[in-house]
Amino acid sequence: MYSSEESAVSAMSAGRAAMRMGPAELVQAAAMARRFYLEGKSKIQIAEEFGVSRFKVARVLETALDRDLVRIEIRVPAELDAERSDALRARYGLRHAVVVESPAEADDSPDPENLGEVAADLLGELVHEGDVLGLAWGRSTIHMATALHTLPPCTVVQLTGVYDAGTAERGSVEAVRRAAQVSGGEAHPIYAPMLLPDPATAAALRSQTGISRAFDYFDKVTVAAVSIGSWEPGVSTVHDMLGEEERRHYASLGVAAEMSAHLFDARGRRVGRDLGERCITVESERLRRIPEVVAIAGGHRKAAAIDAVLRSGLVTSLVTDTAAADYLLTAGEPPRPALDRADPDD
Repeated sequence: MYSSEESAVSAMSAGRAAMRMGPAELVQAAAMARRFYLEGKSKIQIAEEFGVSRFKVARVLETALDRDLVRIEIRVPAELDAERSDALRARYGLRHAVVVESPAEADDSPDPENLGEVAADLLGELVHEGDVLGLAWGRSTIHMATALHTLPPCTVVQLTGVYDAGTAERGSVEAVRRAAQVSGGEAHPIYAPMLLPDPATAAALRSQTGISRAFDYFDKVTVAAVSIGSWEPGVSTVHDMLGEEERRHYASLGVAAEMSAHLFDARGRRVGRDLGERCITVESERLRRIPEVVAIAGGHRKAAAIDAVLRSGLVTSLVTDTAAADYLLTAGEPPRPALDRADPDD
C-alpha cells in the first residue's frame, strides 16, 4: 500500500511526464542531465550553477528520464541545439537561450520563420495566468504570434507603433489580437505609426485615449517579445522608414543595431536618442524593468546586431539560430551578464 504522500508524489511524477515540455525546459533539462550523467557533477553543484534548489534539479533529472531525454546520450528534438543553447546562455548570462538549427538551404534572409514557431512554444512556457504580455513590432514577433497555439489567460499589449498604419492588419495589431484570442485575454493594440515626422506629432498621438491606455500598461508588462534589426536596408524597420540623409546621420553615430526604435552601438550603448522623441514605442528604461524580455532574431546578417542588443542590458532571453549563435559564441570580450540589466552608459 502507498501512503498518501507517496501517492501524491507518484501522481505528480506521472503528471509531469504527461506535460508538454517547452523549449527552455528541454534545453535546461538537457544541460542539467549532461552535467549529472556525463560530467559527474553533483545535484548541489548543478543547483548552484543554475541558481535553483537541488530539489528542482532532482525533479528535472527525473523528468528527463521520464520523457526519454536521457538514455546513453542526451537527446532533444532535432531542431534544437542544446549544446549551443547552453553555451550561449552561459556566455551572455541569459535566463534562457534557445538555439534552433538554421535551414539546410542557408541564405541571407533575416528572421527564419522557424524561430517564431519555437518562440511561440517558449512564450507558452513563460507566460502565466494573469501576466501582461507585451509585443513589439517585428517580423519575428509576427511569425511567433501566427504560430501560437496555447497561452494562459493574460492581457496582451502592443509595445510599439506599426511600420505602416495602412497595413496594420498584417502586422503588430493583428499579432496582438491573435495572442489575445489564443489566451482569451484583453487586447490593447496601438493604431499609430511607429515613426512620426516630428516630436510634437508623436506627443500628440501618445496623449490620445487608445494609445495612452496602451502606454499605461507598459509598467505592468511581465513578459515581452521583441525583434532585433541590423542597420541596413530590409533588416531594420527604422532604417527603412528614414530618409537617406537621416540614415547617414545615424550611421555616423555608430549604429550597429535597432530594437523597438531604439538604436545601439556595438557595445550596446544607446545612440541617436533624439529619434525616440519621434517614435511611438516603449521607453528603454521601462523595457529594462520588464522581468522577462525575449528577443527573437537570427541569421548571419543580424548576428552582430544581436550581440550589441544583448550587451545593452535590456534583454533577458534569446531565441536564435545556429548561424547567429556561432558568431555570438566568439564575438569579442564576454559581456556583463544580461540578467544584471545594467545600462552600458552608467
